[in-house]
Amino acid sequence: MSIQERLQSLADPVQAVNLAHFFKTGPGQYGEGDRFLGIKVPTQRQVAKEFKNLSLGELETLLASPLHECRLTALMILVEQYKKADATVRQTLYNFYLAHTHAINNWDFVDLTAPNIVGQHLLNDGKWKVVLPTLAKSANLWERRIAVLATYSFIRADQSEPILTIAALLLLDKHDLIHKAVGWMLRELGKRNMAAETAFLDQHFQTMPRTMLRYAIEKFPEPLRQHYLNK
Repeated sequence: MSIQERLQSLADPVQAVNLAHFFKTGPGQYGEGDRFLGIKVPTQRQVAKEFKNLSLGELETLLASPLHECRLTALMILVEQYKKADATVRQTLYNFYLAHTHAINNWDFVDLTAPNIVGQHLLNDGKWKVVLPTLAKSANLWERRIAVLATYSFIRADQSEPILTIAALLLLDKHDLIHKAVGWMLRELGKRNMAAETAFLDQHFQTMPRTMLRYAIEKFPEPLRQHYLNK
């Protein structure tokens, strides 16, 4: 049985309708036209384990599928292969990922992969100052979100410069999914380095989108949160 057949065997039409609504697949919405089998994520993770040794050619076929679960399962496999690979194979997988960002076209795909492949790779090779700003300036919404989420690897390594750089580039972005992502990463920064986050907010909070600000200060003590909301 192929992985496509395995996923098809797990389809749930009722869940598919719910997921299509959740991921905003209507006309003009960010997930317009995406199609679902209706498979829950834990089940997809199990399938990914069963087919963990797929070739890049097979993963490329999955990423070309119009079905959300096929693409997501392919990305789950790619993440696991990257984690276990040596430096040479990691470079190949990283290059493959960046060559297929057109298929990484929903926020769950980005959030799963950007820290674990792009962020981790750039953390190790030091080229983020070129790659992440280039992605952040892309006309493609999902490439911009990749730039933001990739900084999570740096935040967890106590490096604040990448998120502060990318957040500054995206302060005037028009999309709500970027506002939420930047705010989320600033919040994660604040958990480890409150001084770095508040210094950034002091400079930009009056001009950043309100959603971005609210996400960034969500875990602040109430008096400090009100300071930024009401000033």
